[in-house]
Amino acid sequence: MDSWFPMEKLAVRGYAEVVRHYPEIAGIRRRLTRRLLKQKPSVFVGIDAPDFNLALEERLKRSGIPAVHYVSPSIWAWRGARIRRIARAVDKMLVLFPFEAGIYREAKIPVAYVGHPLADEIPLEDATAAAREQLRLSGEHGIFALLPGSRQSELKYMAATFVATAKLVHERLPHARFLVPLVSRETRTLFEAALYDQGGQDLPLTILFGHAREAIAAADTVLVASGTATLETALYGKPMVIAYRMAALSWKIMSRMGYLPYVGLPNIIAGEFIVPEMLQDDATPENLAQALLNVHADPVIRSRLRARFDQIHRSLRQDTAARAAEAVLPCLAR
Repeated sequence: MDSWFPMEKLAVRGYAEVVRHYPEIAGIRRRLTRRLLKQKPSVFVGIDAPDFNLALEERLKRSGIPAVHYVSPSIWAWRGARIRRIARAVDKMLVLFPFEAGIYREAKIPVAYVGHPLADEIPLEDATAAAREQLRLSGEHGIFALLPGSRQSELKYMAATFVATAKLVHERLPHARFLVPLVSRETRTLFEAALYDQGGQDLPLTILFGHAREAIAAADTVLVASGTATLETALYGKPMVIAYRMAALSWKIMSRMGYLPYVGLPNIIAGEFIVPEMLQDDATPENLAQALLNVHADPVIRSRLRARFDQIHRSLRQDTAARAAEAVLPCLAR
């Protein structure tokens, strides 16, 4: 593998955030397009990032390079009109969720349901004991995992709220312990600053460098920023509360464009609210702490969630790598 550009350059979310970085991102796409048109690969597989990849794929497809897009844009949640652009841009769409395939078949766009790779990687069996042993937490109880996001922009909006929430949980549940997996030195710095600003230095809290899956598996209950981590949490069978905050302008624009009443992947896949979501102004420490404690203390809810999450896990477990390869290979024959 030869990495041409750092992936972090695309790790921005929302409208206001993208506008600030747009000249650099557009420049990367222009250079990438020129390079690919010159090299003429046998097939191009754009992974996610539809606002970046679809324009690139459309240009390559017009030039005779087969274009496959892996991970459907959320056309079932918002901006459904993008399906017309997708039809122009791709030779085949690979989708992660079973309900997405019908949307593309109806639009007469070649599609393959390949399942979700996380469902193959994460075991069906309960991994709690093994994860606690790995993190040296054997015998502990009341463990909460806090996942405030992987992007620096997410930490800027949510780190302080997550720390304040942990303080409230600890006040009401003194034996509670907190695990905070962070993906980079930059996100760790942002979280540690929020910990200091919120007076959370004395919390029984462990910051982990990476190890997000181990933290989720070890936890009793999870507070998680909306995104792929919500699906990971569901696949580990863990009760959760989903939170999200972003720039006020981005929220105002995006909240008016949504089709669904929920944003968390477990709720979207289930087609109903099965886990609580606290978004933007509702994502206050008080609301989040109360929701976490409610879920944490109710054995009936926890049992029902485990059963629903197991159903989701089995439906997404499709030997995804093999199915994706099978879907891409016919494009090489062209």
